[in-house]
Amino acid sequence: MLDRSFIREKVVHCGTDFLAPEIYPYSGQQQLAVGRKRGKKQNVSAPKQKNLNDRRAKRYFIQLANSNFGLGDLVVHLTYTQAFLPKDEDEAKKNVAKYLRRVSYLRKEKDLPALKYMVVTQIGRKKNGTHRIHHHVLMNGGLDRDVVEALWWKEKGTKTRAPVLYGWANADRLKPGKNGIANMAGYMVQDSAGKKHWTQSQNLEKPWYHAPNDHKYTRRQLDKIAKLPEESEAFRKFWERQYRGWELVECERSFNEQTGWYFYLTMRRVS
Repeated sequence: MLDRSFIREKVVHCGTDFLAPEIYPYSGQQQLAVGRKRGKKQNVSAPKQKNLNDRRAKRYFIQLANSNFGLGDLVVHLTYTQAFLPKDEDEAKKNVAKYLRRVSYLRKEKDLPALKYMVVTQIGRKKNGTHRIHHHVLMNGGLDRDVVEALWWKEKGTKTRAPVLYGWANADRLKPGKNGIANMAGYMVQDSAGKKHWTQSQNLEKPWYHAPNDHKYTRRQLDKIAKLPEESEAFRKFWERQYRGWELVECERSFNEQTGWYFYLTMRRVS
């Protein structure tokens, strides 16, 4: 019966160390509309609009970040002085694109692997109508932090003159926690005034999944587990029994009166 709803499980793999199971109600009509390729490995589809005010886009961003960046990689924060503040988002994107080309060129000179990056550009809005554009960049490691910061120039330095920087630049080594770099990625996409968009290099490893499982969970089962506090041992053990060899580090859940419970988990491989 195509109108019958059921519980779908989609297990998203984020690199080798993290799983992001998604458990949610699904209908036969939806299944017919999208079709399925059983057993085939599929990449998670990136949101068509990479606007980080959207919850699904935020979730994908964090999955993508955890799939590609970790210990020894860098997060770089780039700002502008008032004198060099871009007039709009297009100009800001051109500035950060030039910066990334410099980083990429230097990596090639030093025989390092190709640059991988994710860039969040934020256009903040203040009450007086002014705006303040800045960037957050995740990139693979290998270059010294001071060198990476010094490439954020408006005018290149010479033997007799220091470079003129667009503004303040700060590079930090990533320090993954229990949930990888989800905390840093979450900071980059957290809600704030204004708009946020991201761009990425084409050489990133995408989160992936096999065909979803429509028979593992029941609505009654999810109703029961949803009554448990998230910090309780029973809640944690339930999910860790479902995914042997993985430990629960985070759970986002929500309830819809028409369809039921939605669970979005983050699991880390047990070392």
